[in-house]
Amino acid sequence: MPKKDLISISDLDGDTILSLVETAVAVAEERQQGWRPLAGRMVGIFFRKTSTRTRTSFTVGAMKLGAQVIAYGPNDLQLDTGETVSDTARVLANYLDALVIRTNDTMSEMRQFASQDRMAVINAMSANEHPTQSLADLATLREYFGRLVGLHVLYLGEGNNSAAAISLAIARLPGMRLTLITPEGYGLHSAFIEEVRATAAANGSEIEQHHDVGRLPRHSVDAVYTTRWLTMGVKKADEDWISKFRPYTVTPAVMAEVSKPDGKTVFLHDLPAMRGYEVLDEVLDGPQSIALRQAYHKMTSAMAVLAWCLPEDAPNP
Repeated sequence: MPKKDLISISDLDGDTILSLVETAVAVAEERQQGWRPLAGRMVGIFFRKTSTRTRTSFTVGAMKLGAQVIAYGPNDLQLDTGETVSDTARVLANYLDALVIRTNDTMSEMRQFASQDRMAVINAMSANEHPTQSLADLATLREYFGRLVGLHVLYLGEGNNSAAAISLAIARLPGMRLTLITPEGYGLHSAFIEEVRATAAANGSEIEQHHDVGRLPRHSVDAVYTTRWLTMGVKKADEDWISKFRPYTVTPAVMAEVSKPDGKTVFLHDLPAMRGYEVLDEVLDGPQSIALRQAYHKMTSAMAVLAWCLPEDAPNP
């Protein structure tokens, strides 16, 4: 069976997304004890940028699945001395079954890594998308609510790579709703929004984006989701950007306004958090927050993705 890559959620159909989510939940519920589909495999972890959760989750997840792991820092490969991505990829494919990559660049480099036909390539975050984060988000919601159909997610803050990934994922699933409220000039591109809205409509879901925090959906949201305003720590060109973002802080008042009367509305954050900026302590540490469980699901979703990319009956390189 040929290797499979996960570069973008747009590479997956809805059934595959749901299958990956269900696998992640099964891992969390310990229904997969003794499951070692990566026994004898080698997984490379190549992170050009800092990471706490994603790097650790993929490393530990791969080891739990039976793989051995080799980690590369940003300056460890001969890419740093001018070797082409294509040459590096073809060489690594002689040794590795999968390569997990994080970069501040777009996905074009990852697709170059994936151009060889032996080593699976997994996007552990690029500048424009964080696909495995969206799977962790959905697994967290599926575990908590017991379903995804009918859920309404409110996203507040910057239209960044996590926002793009959850938009792409929800657009491919039936019966979900996503409302993105972003600062003017910091939302997802209009062409992207039109694309995901069309995909969502075809699957019976709904996605909208606007910039007016005065139009919060009142008492109708199942999950409130925010992310760090400085995505990957990259500074913004506008020196006054914080004043534009301040109204989008998730506060206890915001949670009270949007939460459903049934008391089951939850708060999500992909972490790390800039406390006092995109979210207040009272929310992040409060009873509605399941952000730490969401962080745990970064590992279960990483395991699901690794097992999907490297099916057990595929031959080793």
